[in-house]
Amino acid sequence: MLPAFLLSSRWHDENDTSILTFWWSTPEGPVRTRVVQPCVCFIPAPDMARAQQVADTLGWPVTLRNVAMSMFDGRPACACYLPSGYLYRWRNVLREQDIPVRELDIRPTDRYLMERFVTGSANLIPERSERHDGWQDVYLSALKSGSYQPALRCLSVDIETSYPRTGEPDRLFSIGFFARDFERVIMIGEGRNTVSLEYVSDEPALLQRFLDVINDYDPDAILGWNFIQFDMAFLRRKFDEHQLPFRLGRDQSVVEWREVSDRLYVHVAGRVVLDGIECLRNATWQFESFALDDVARDLLGEGKLLKGDERGRDIERLFDEDKPALARYNLKDCELVLDIFDKTDLLNFLIARSRMTGLLPDRMGGSVAAFEFMYLPRLHRAGWVAPDIGDGYSAEKSPGGFVMDSRPGLYNNILVLDFKSLYPSIIRTFRIDPQGLVEGMAADVDDTVPGYFGGRFHRQKHILPDLIRHLGEQREAARSGGNKPLSQAIKIIMASCYGVLGSEGCRFYDTRLSASITKRGHDIILRTSEWIRQQGYDVIYGDTDSVFVWLRDNLDDESADETGRNLARDLNRWWQDELKADFGLESYLELEYETHYRQFFMPSIRGEETGSKKRYAGIIASDNQLVFKGLEAVRSDWTKLARRFQKELYRRIFYGEPYQLWLKAEVDALLAGERDDELTYRKRLKRPLPMYQRSRPPHAKAAAKMDDWLKHHGRPEKYQERGGWISYMLTVNGPEPVEIRQSAIDYNHYLEKQLQPVAEAIFQFTGDDFAAIAGIQHTLF
Repeated sequence: MLPAFLLSSRWHDENDTSILTFWWSTPEGPVRTRVVQPCVCFIPAPDMARAQQVADTLGWPVTLRNVAMSMFDGRPACACYLPSGYLYRWRNVLREQDIPVRELDIRPTDRYLMERFVTGSANLIPERSERHDGWQDVYLSALKSGSYQPALRCLSVDIETSYPRTGEPDRLFSIGFFARDFERVIMIGEGRNTVSLEYVSDEPALLQRFLDVINDYDPDAILGWNFIQFDMAFLRRKFDEHQLPFRLGRDQSVVEWREVSDRLYVHVAGRVVLDGIECLRNATWQFESFALDDVARDLLGEGKLLKGDERGRDIERLFDEDKPALARYNLKDCELVLDIFDKTDLLNFLIARSRMTGLLPDRMGGSVAAFEFMYLPRLHRAGWVAPDIGDGYSAEKSPGGFVMDSRPGLYNNILVLDFKSLYPSIIRTFRIDPQGLVEGMAADVDDTVPGYFGGRFHRQKHILPDLIRHLGEQREAARSGGNKPLSQAIKIIMASCYGVLGSEGCRFYDTRLSASITKRGHDIILRTSEWIRQQGYDVIYGDTDSVFVWLRDNLDDESADETGRNLARDLNRWWQDELKADFGLESYLELEYETHYRQFFMPSIRGEETGSKKRYAGIIASDNQLVFKGLEAVRSDWTKLARRFQKELYRRIFYGEPYQLWLKAEVDALLAGERDDELTYRKRLKRPLPMYQRSRPPHAKAAAKMDDWLKHHGRPEKYQERGGWISYMLTVNGPEPVEIRQSAIDYNHYLEKQLQPVAEAIFQFTGDDFAAIAGIQHTLF
């Protein structure tokens, strides 16, 4: 038995036979396994004879068999076995006969693994093997699920190129490689070769050395930054331009490409290609900017060796004048990427996610695919064929999470009570499940749990509640064992179980499912709030799975904490009793006392008396931490001036410190030009600039000025084709890019649009007047 972890998978047809190819990382090195396996889809059994006649008439290699399974509409199912190349043609000809085909779109490799409950890790049972240069073919007698934790061999790669100019060919200067035991830069030019710097004569030689280094180091995972959309895309053009095969696979196969909505996806046999930006987003990391320099400085406290918008020109200058300095810059970028992966434990997160869901490590997003990988084999064993997208009920729209209107104001002693994993616990408690819905709609009412939109769920026949229980137990074990990557992966998976049921891109989409989760959540928050009010406390806000409770009394921290714990304990008992009495169900709802805000501010909607939602600030009593949610202080589309100003002003108000003189000094400093370095707006054009025709917001106007300046100076425009980020200031002549600003700064704009609204939001409850304190009535009005 050989433990293994899946790196890549593919399938193809040979002589009307489908061959599935899997590459694994094992303690014995890279392994390839190949399996001859027909693809399968399902049709209603009553249509079997007609379908067989179609196959016979066309002479297609299709085998039909009755199976002990049913469609969601109750009809018995028939399985169709055929090569992958015939799948969609088979669907099309049967559609002409009004014969529906189910589960045709499931990847053959995924189906093969999921039906064996193999997710990420496996145990290979070899029959025999053949060794090749650096890897081996293993012919299997069996494949079983496993728990192997691989130590993947990683190599960080980065390329340096010329600055793009309209009408001029792009040039490849160098390629850097970095691992903990290896570093190298291959660069075009002449010079003295060193251990870490090697010169080659031209681009074809550089491309060949790139393949040589990958082949010699033989990484399981190739890492980079914006790596697929830029580095790999650039290299692809260069390999095509020089008519060289891009042989990056472990078996010397070429890179396979797929383009969807202007995004590239790559497949490299036996290797995982990972982009740091996508991996961080997939692990729910958030940054104001995902530029490598910004993320590195945020996480590591260091950044790139070249900075600023002229970096492209600096790279060209170093290539012409100081190639060793360019090599150091190239290598540093590679090192930063690997350090970020290590700092965030990204690789272990991706491995844990793969071992839980079956998703390959380089599969970004994929929540629907992950859900189906876990759910489908269990559904099949229960005797059901999955529906197609669009088969579910959708006549009524399911609402989103419940957000209560807030009561704006400044408060002492706000407690936050939070339902732990509310949606997963609702699924588990109320038996919400696709199979359970089908079974429940056909069962006696006494055997079901009522949902919404007329849905009913079978009390015993279901899959998802038990799957949620299993995931919850695994997460608790991971947390107890200090396995943060696994705990985070499971948390994301559990949270996505509701999301996929509410996604029209999921085959199990049915608003009776999603509404039975969200509307039940609404009811739970409302009833929880009413119970709290009956105990003599006020609920000033509720948000999806949390309630904010105002104690009113001026309690010390210890008494407030005790009150919070008692409320959570008593509410959990109350819910146990209520659900037992109302539905005969055991409650898996778990309310936790989460936070005590010693001071708390809930703003109103600007210009209105109505309280805002998902926006507040406060001081956490346990550690005196100042927290901002949704306010300007944590919004990247506000200036540094406004963010710093809000944090300090609110801190002073919360702690009862004087703020009037400080505020006046801040305004004076702004008007004196002492805060100019904090006045930059940074926003992203989400569309190409020409699409902003009807109305141009300030950042689009600034981008237009930037492109006009670039064009005038014979340089390529930046925002015509893809949009992008722009940094600008508001001047007396409107928005101007920071790099080319010539006009005087409009300080009144920053007073009226940045400082004043931040201050007046809280002054509404302190009774202060911003203009009076700042002493600038005549300036503002």
